[in-house]
Amino acid sequence: MSFSSIYELLNESGAQFRIFDMGRRISKLSTDQFNKLEQGSIPYPTPYLHHAWLALLLWNPKNKEQNVVWFLKFPLDEQGYLVQAVRDDFLGRLMQNITQMLNKETIDEEKDALKDNPFSFTPDQEKMAMFHAIASTTIGRDPSGFYREASAYFSGELGWNNWQGLGYQGIADVVARLDTQSSHALALSIEHLPNEVLSALGGCLEHILPDHTLAGALQQRLSDSLDNDNQESVVIAALLRALSQAHDEALKQQAILTTLNSQYAHSAEVLTAIATRCFLTLQYPDILKVYLEKLAESEAGQAGFSRILADLMFMPALRALILREFRQPQRSEALSAAIGHMFGNQFTTH
Repeated sequence: MSFSSIYELLNESGAQFRIFDMGRRISKLSTDQFNKLEQGSIPYPTPYLHHAWLALLLWNPKNKEQNVVWFLKFPLDEQGYLVQAVRDDFLGRLMQNITQMLNKETIDEEKDALKDNPFSFTPDQEKMAMFHAIASTTIGRDPSGFYREASAYFSGELGWNNWQGLGYQGIADVVARLDTQSSHALALSIEHLPNEVLSALGGCLEHILPDHTLAGALQQRLSDSLDNDNQESVVIAALLRALSQAHDEALKQQAILTTLNSQYAHSAEVLTAIATRCFLTLQYPDILKVYLEKLAESEAGQAGFSRILADLMFMPALRALILREFRQPQRSEALSAAIGHMFGNQFTTH
């Protein structure tokens, strides 16, 4: 038994499956898109740290309790394409493990086809909670036991200060199951939420497309927070993450520009949130120019500047725009110095 691709293996498994990108945020990849990625026909759409981060969810259509998730991390070549040799190596290791499992008369260890596989990874707890929430809605399973209390909290029934008993999984379950009615209720709660709850909520909302009402409430809370001289940077970052997939592009642009022109623009956490979650909005030259200037002067330092830019420039569309900004004669001395430290003298002359 051998397969030439992961797509072929999944198709022949008899299980239903869904494929998700787990890099910058959790988003679905169509089977056609994944097949083209595997064949090297298209580059990976949203690389993160020069890798493709994937979740493969498989389940038995006759018994939804029988399901498995594979979290896979594959390096990409310099043009963002999946490295075919790496994919072949993964398949070889996977099939060897499966064959060994099938040949054992008794299995003492957990049946893990990815055991000791160097291409598997474990998402952080926040992303894992949101993935479980999305996976359960995909399969059609009930939410976790934390869902009811979280839903009651965001409707205002428990009192806004009574949040200590909330489970992060419950918040994720609420976000994954938003409909028109519950989204409106959540929007009404935004202005009342303590920073701790708002930060957790922002980490979940970045994986969905908030509707107009919810996005408006988040934007207003961001505006109020930016006017607060003593606000925590983590709250500003969480609100930007929550707004990152809003439909209203003008709203997102204004939110980012206002943040970049505030006292919180020096924050490494805020600038990282923009780079990793709001990267599409950085394709607007006016916003990218301001972002690069702020990054060069931020508390992230030269190491942060180089690391963030190396990640952003791995995306072809952004790479061309960033290089164009690097060559602008009007750039500041701080940006020129940061570019020089990152690339040497290649971009230091006008």
